[in-house]
Amino acid sequence: MNIAMLLDMAAEGMADRPAVGSRTDGITYGQLNERSGQAASLISASETQRVGFVGSNSNVLPLLLFASARAGVPFVPINYRLADDRLSTLLSKIAPAMVVSDEDDRIGGVEGLDVRGCHRFEAEIEGLPAEEHAHTDPDAVAVWLFTSGTTGEPKAALLRHRHVVSYVLTTLEFMSSEEHEATLVSVPPYHIAGVAAILSSIYTGRRIVYLPQFDADEWVELARREQVTHAMVVPTMLSRILDVLDDTAVALPHLSHLSYGGGRMPRAVIDRAMALLPDVGFTNAYGLTETSSTIAVLGPEDHREAFSSRDPAVRARLASVGRPLPALELEIRDEEGRRLPSGHGGEIYVRGEQIAGEYENGTRLSDDGWFATNDAGFLDDGGFLFVEGRLDDVIVRGGENISPGEIESVLVEHPAVREAAVVGVPDDEWGECPAAAVVLERDSGVEPLELQRWVRSRVRSTRTPVALAFRQELPHNETGKLLRRVLREELAQAPRLP
Repeated sequence: MNIAMLLDMAAEGMADRPAVGSRTDGITYGQLNERSGQAASLISASETQRVGFVGSNSNVLPLLLFASARAGVPFVPINYRLADDRLSTLLSKIAPAMVVSDEDDRIGGVEGLDVRGCHRFEAEIEGLPAEEHAHTDPDAVAVWLFTSGTTGEPKAALLRHRHVVSYVLTTLEFMSSEEHEATLVSVPPYHIAGVAAILSSIYTGRRIVYLPQFDADEWVELARREQVTHAMVVPTMLSRILDVLDDTAVALPHLSHLSYGGGRMPRAVIDRAMALLPDVGFTNAYGLTETSSTIAVLGPEDHREAFSSRDPAVRARLASVGRPLPALELEIRDEEGRRLPSGHGGEIYVRGEQIAGEYENGTRLSDDGWFATNDAGFLDDGGFLFVEGRLDDVIVRGGENISPGEIESVLVEHPAVREAAVVGVPDDEWGECPAAAVVLERDSGVEPLELQRWVRSRVRSTRTPVALAFRQELPHNETGKLLRRVLREELAQAPRLP
């Protein structure tokens, strides 16, 4: 099944319902379907091999995604924030390609690119005949997504139609949204969550409202003005949104569902969010680019139960990412690939129809379909998954493996700590030792030695940070991933605590 069929179905079932844009004059499902057919005609006539997009969030995104699918070529959204040389490197990988951009003057010097501005592209498709949906190969590549490159050069993950369609069909119900529902999309278009937001909203019948670039004040105002009912944010976004709501006392009476993911959610932030927005259902969604989006979910009822429970084991689940989706298999394995029982930490493996695990230079799926995520984690006795971070981030101190997440969780339990990040720094005696960067709550006067003693009193002494630095904010990329390499460089030079 080709992903364009999802739009075909939606256009047939709710042609006059607004699909993208303002609630007063948005593009309807019927109009989006017609325009995607016209755009597919233009793409097919160009004989290009891929369709790229370099720009911020806009209504052109769903059009390009579905038009590319109709024309039978992959859609490739690329990080428009990259420096010119890095952007050129990625563009050269997708050439020959038609590239649509809201800053087309930035794209030059790469052979094989047909560059069109967004307005020019939309003007050119006017009056063209709509291409019939003829490309239905489920094994054709639907989307290229370049990984964030936080630990190395970005590489292109390939998602085939059968992967992304499987995710939609096994997790969502067709036309299940009410006509008034709208989702606010503020994650970047080159993130898997941005692609998933289009597909899930179109299939369920929920209007998409785009915020071009995230700003907490603008997010709150747009959510209020467009009567947004659903939204997805990364943890750093949610923290800033809560600050705005606290400072302005703006109410969001229509907001009923808020999902988050893309990084570790500090316990204090989700506690604060649930207290400030008691009528909102919160969902923690964990997934990877290579898994076609979400593979585990901590739903609204799980949040409420954990938030109100007096049982420490149940309350601890607020720090989990929930249970694996029913259509998937998930296991925790040791370094030898052996399955581990609940409570034991190891690498997260996953298998199912939505799992791609493929890159431009080959697949990382095992012969029997399992994908090693390179994420460390464990399952509790109730089947809830706890993600402890990337295996690459494990600190090796004198042969002992230390998870940064364990120390971070202890630090954020301190009432003065808002956020914390722990990395390994070089040590002459032990090879590597933990060091921490901390963002404090407003007007906090805590000192580094107090936080060091706090950690030492709660975990083994080997896990106590040897250096601790205060920051105004932690370094994240645009998709909310913590840039640990930046902190390693900084903390390696930080003075050691006694």
